[in-house]
Amino acid sequence: MEKIKIFDTTLRDGEQSPGVNLNLAEKLVIAEQLEKLNVDIIEAGFPAASKGDFQSVQQIARTIKNSSVTGLARAVTSDIDTAWEALKDGAEPRIHVFLATSPIHRQYKLKLSKEQVVERAVSAVAYAAKRFPVIQWSAEDACRTELPFLAEIIEEVIQAGAQIINIPDTVGYITPNEYGEVFQYLKNNVPSIDKVSLSTHCHDDLGMATANSLAAIENGATQVECTINGIGERAGNASMEEIVVALHIRNDHYQERTRINLKEISRSSSLVSELTGMVVPGNKAIVGRNAYAHESGIHQDGVLKEKTTYEIISPELVGYVNNNNMVLGKHSGSHAFKTKLQELGLQVKEEDVKNLFIAFKDLADHKKEISDEDIIAIVLENKLAKEEKYYELVEVKVQHKNDNEADAIVKLSGPKNELIIQHGTGSGSVEALYNTLEMSMSGQVTLNDYRIQSLGAGRDALAQVFVRVQYDQKESTGRGLDQDVLIASAKAYINAINRAILAKEQFLEKV
Repeated sequence: MEKIKIFDTTLRDGEQSPGVNLNLAEKLVIAEQLEKLNVDIIEAGFPAASKGDFQSVQQIARTIKNSSVTGLARAVTSDIDTAWEALKDGAEPRIHVFLATSPIHRQYKLKLSKEQVVERAVSAVAYAAKRFPVIQWSAEDACRTELPFLAEIIEEVIQAGAQIINIPDTVGYITPNEYGEVFQYLKNNVPSIDKVSLSTHCHDDLGMATANSLAAIENGATQVECTINGIGERAGNASMEEIVVALHIRNDHYQERTRINLKEISRSSSLVSELTGMVVPGNKAIVGRNAYAHESGIHQDGVLKEKTTYEIISPELVGYVNNNNMVLGKHSGSHAFKTKLQELGLQVKEEDVKNLFIAFKDLADHKKEISDEDIIAIVLENKLAKEEKYYELVEVKVQHKNDNEADAIVKLSGPKNELIIQHGTGSGSVEALYNTLEMSMSGQVTLNDYRIQSLGAGRDALAQVFVRVQYDQKESTGRGLDQDVLIASAKAYINAINRAILAKEQFLEKV
């Protein structure tokens, strides 16, 4: 039984999802979770794209030890040089070089002939081989490329030093049968194909990304490129959780395995959802909230008698565990808190435990029982709290008038630690709050998106707010977490502004 390698591109292709903008701290938290998930390869970003991307890839490569870290590069020497500088300190540096091959891309995007495309691809791979021990080459839009030409260019890049060949369905166009035939054609028509590993990278524009990825595995692919929750460009990528659980549950059919720690799937899904602001649909396979729910009377009756009548996947398999052995509250001590951290598998530095316990006790003073989700949120917020802050929330007061108008007063600590006090109004609490916050800050702000969801259940559940704003012509996202919806809203807004200012300063440094 051959092991299928999982190449996770949540931090590269996944972050290209419209409206998603992860900072260094958030990317590092996700990368550490992917390492716990036992991902084989983490595509940490596109180092040449920006200073921020370079720093993120470099930091992840230096931190992650049990997964190989890679970065994307165009078939351009400067991209390859930048990727090497970002990745050279990693446990197993590898590069992912891509070049479009389809007629439509050659004509309209590259404006190159077939011969010129081959020459550029070979030159880039040969150049990368001087530094990188592992080179992956991707034929962008491979599934709309003439098969004879695809076979020709693949043979050439193998001879130049590529060890992994990726055949992406870049625009989500192909069907499973057709995709399998592409792999079979290449195996029969590329003389050196047995010297390399074949990889699949499928987009979900026609809803066939998972099916296509599994078809590729059936036809010789030994690496699958995918993302947590299937996030990515346009309609997204193939969902990692769907592929690995399908290989596990239907092992009788696929006869393949991965090294993924299935019990970390639910936490990985929740983490990516929280940090990207992309809510997982309730009916999402494997990780949706309804994936293991049964409403039909006939279904309920069957499940009560024997779960496997209607449940082919147990929620425990992917990490959904209802463990109520130890309920934490305001009377719980530090020992019980530490035990809960260990029980949840949360890796916390000893010097951080004290601050986490203080945050836990503060929440416990307002909440009767602390859920596992609350503990995980406290740890996550602590990891992300170290990012630079230009504005900090001191106090919020919102009051409604009789005419449905609301008054808001906010106190902020400004960029030079000055106290900023501002008063404003609006037709509702959130509008009044955001109008007042905008007046408190220099620069024009446009709110493009505002979302709120509860973390856990009950009337005392934590509120999590996600916003997307336009600040001085720079789009930015922010998150806020608090028991009070308005404070969570204020934190999210301020977080977005802080991130926009930081991104602008980094851009000016680069210039």
